[in-house]
Amino acid sequence: MTEPGCHGAGGAAPVAGGLPRVALAGSPNAGKTSIFNALTGLNAKTGNYPGVTVSRFVGTSRTGGRRYLIEDLPGAYSLEPISPDEQVMVDVLDGRLAGEAPPDALLVMADATTLRRSLRFVAQVLGRGLPTCVVVTFTDELAARAGHLDVEALEQALGVPVVAVIGNRGRGIDRLRERLDEWRSWPVPAIPPPTVAAEFDAWAESVLAFAGYRAPDRHRITQRVDAVLLHPFWGTLVFFAVMVAFFQILFGLTAPLQGYVETFFGWLSALVTERIGSAWLAGLLGEAIIGGVGAVLVFVPQIMLLFLLIALLEGVGYMSRAAFLMDRVMAKAGLEGRAFVALLSSFACAIPGIMATRTLPSARDRLATMMAAPLMTCSARLPVYVLLIGLLVSPAARIGPFGAQGLVMFALYLLGAVSAMLAAWAFKKLGDRRGSMMPFYMEMPPYRLPSVRSVLTTMWHSARSFLRKCTTIIAMTTLALWLLLNLPLHSPAELRSHGVDASDRTAVSAYTADHSYAAGIGRIVEPVFAPLGFDWRINIGILSAQAARETFVATLGQVAAAENPDDPAQTLRAMTRDDGPHAGQPVFTPPTIAALLVYFAFALQCMATVGIMRRETGGWKWPAIAFTYLTGLAWLMAYLAHTLTALAWSP
Repeated sequence: MTEPGCHGAGGAAPVAGGLPRVALAGSPNAGKTSIFNALTGLNAKTGNYPGVTVSRFVGTSRTGGRRYLIEDLPGAYSLEPISPDEQVMVDVLDGRLAGEAPPDALLVMADATTLRRSLRFVAQVLGRGLPTCVVVTFTDELAARAGHLDVEALEQALGVPVVAVIGNRGRGIDRLRERLDEWRSWPVPAIPPPTVAAEFDAWAESVLAFAGYRAPDRHRITQRVDAVLLHPFWGTLVFFAVMVAFFQILFGLTAPLQGYVETFFGWLSALVTERIGSAWLAGLLGEAIIGGVGAVLVFVPQIMLLFLLIALLEGVGYMSRAAFLMDRVMAKAGLEGRAFVALLSSFACAIPGIMATRTLPSARDRLATMMAAPLMTCSARLPVYVLLIGLLVSPAARIGPFGAQGLVMFALYLLGAVSAMLAAWAFKKLGDRRGSMMPFYMEMPPYRLPSVRSVLTTMWHSARSFLRKCTTIIAMTTLALWLLLNLPLHSPAELRSHGVDASDRTAVSAYTADHSYAAGIGRIVEPVFAPLGFDWRINIGILSAQAARETFVATLGQVAAAENPDDPAQTLRAMTRDDGPHAGQPVFTPPTIAALLVYFAFALQCMATVGIMRRETGGWKWPAIAFTYLTGLAWLMAYLAHTLTALAWSP
């Protein structure tokens, strides 16, 4: 039921069990996310708006004895939508989404350093008639650059509450909470701001003059650094240097931590095997659960560092510069800078990358970008790459001053990015490149030192999804694989007839795996993958990776543990083929490893990505096309890599 009291003009009944619903609106990089995190803490949840697939971020905030539902709306520069994200924001404000009433109150972000531009968005929102409080951000930066703003005078000029907040430092948050408690009595402008361009300009000038606003000086450090980073040649050179350093750090810093995690799970698996009398139960817990999931969790340090570095680059302001540089590259593919932002999101996971295509106003651009997004090297590929690169390249190997492992990883990421550009170009070409270009706004914030909390929060939220996958999809898949690798059961008499000592647990495990249902499945598909140099054990890993790429690592971990539980890593290096014309030869030769790396670079091995693509395109046609063309391309490129590497490694 609705609590008694006035909701203000255009207000609506509170939702979520009577909690007032407060929405945060503003342009990208206006500090909206920092305010949202400060108000909600770790209480935020993600989901989708009803009837559409645009993500919504909702959390609860407590001020005094009251609780509020806080919703972070998609960022926008205007209430004149040109993309699905912006359309959803307008629909939320107007209460046009099915089953969704308009918010009870609004917090509108306005960047103090670009207040003149922010006023247009503020004026459009005030025209909706909802109870509104303007939150002015980056006032510290305004003062540091010799700017000025009288916040109290701005409140009088606008006719609505105005609060100055420095989100990344938490300043002004308590005052914002106090004003939030007064939302029912927030004043509204006696006369809504004008919307006609000429009238708006006069209104904005009068507001700025009354508030004593003085625009900040140009950020000198930003100006000087951008002269290099945005330069067509030097900026591109720096971009590649940053990426090379990125992967050198990724390998160099995490190797010791990865070793500790691997040792811990090895000890835990051995402890379980030793303490549990039942061989079946010990294998289930030690190999399937601890060994399988642990084989993936070994890479958590690298995943965490990956997201930490991305959060730092984004927080300091470099990612927007990279997007600006790549806009020229995107133009070659017939796309624009927004497409780069979507593809950049795919470095973490293709799912948010595909969802980010909603910011693209053109349906053809959205489709072309969706078809290319799975080629970007997501974090799920990282464990596979680290494992295979470790088998192919010695940690001590160097190329000039750089570690060879880091350079191979950089080359794989570059391969993914270049392939994505070519795929986007091809699909845009097929979809007809004609059509008018829509306006593209790209915020260039000054370089800032991000707060430790915001960086760690971003890193944790990204890494948490990886950990959640380890405890759900990967755990279930590894459990199923363990059953396939350990069934059917073999009697002691059968084992003796094949020369296997039934008391030798390792020998029994190796025989069981080689004669398991999994081995049968792997051998059935062997004709498909034999030209790539894959044997049945690799084939099972490839098939299991269709659920999630990381399970490939877990599969090989289980197979190796079955043959040598004391040192599965060394077992992979020494593993040999047990039948066929290549019996006795190593499984993981350089040509086979090269083919595996390239196969994983191209193949669409994530059913969740296929599912989100179906939701975004409204059917199975385009997901089926994506799966087919990427699987075929993966096989073809892997065959090419195997052939060329075999020629290079031949005596």
